Amino acid sequence: MTDNDDSLRETTIASETVFDGVLLHVRRDRVRLPDGREAVREWIDHPGAVLIVAQLEDGRIVFVRQFRYPVGRVLLELPAGRIDPGEEPAACARRELREETGYEARQWQRLGTIDACVGYANERIEIFMARGLTAVGARPDDDEFVEIESLSTEEADEYARAGRITDSKTIAALFLALPQMIST
Repeated sequence: MTDNDDSLRETTIASETVFDGVLLHVRRDRVRLPDGREAVREWIDHPGAVLIVAQLEDGRIVFVRQFRYPVGRVLLELPAGRIDPGEEPAACARRELREETGYEARQWQRLGTIDACVGYANERIEIFMARGLTAVGARPDDDEFVEIESLSTEEADEYARAGRITDSKTIAALFLALPQMIST
């Protein structure tokens, strides 16, 4: 990204709500392209999310295994969740770690941010590392069914490279976290 990306910028001319759901809000916008022509952009307005790379005292990483309806299969992922209205990302990370895995952490570090699906959504995911874990009991949402699994850093790397972990946010977070975890 450069200081002046104006030559690539699109300008919204009109915007309409196509669908307004519990989680997702679908928009259809008419935009002016950099060359002056017009185009349509359909996109999902998302409130944002967090993802947590939680490392146990022995160095293993905490994962959740859960069924993901849109892809029709069980995936191995790092714990993550949607940011509630007015909630700070760090508070959301603490809440999601507890709800999904039953752990609380003494040490938190922000690793970065990813834009999850830039072709059709504005979802931003804040990535945190959590260490100094204490088991306090999980509190999953009523419609959430997860199993907890832990992998060594080497196993996590192997699983991602072998296609056993396919969730893009998990792979991105591992990319940011693994170098720090292997060197410590």
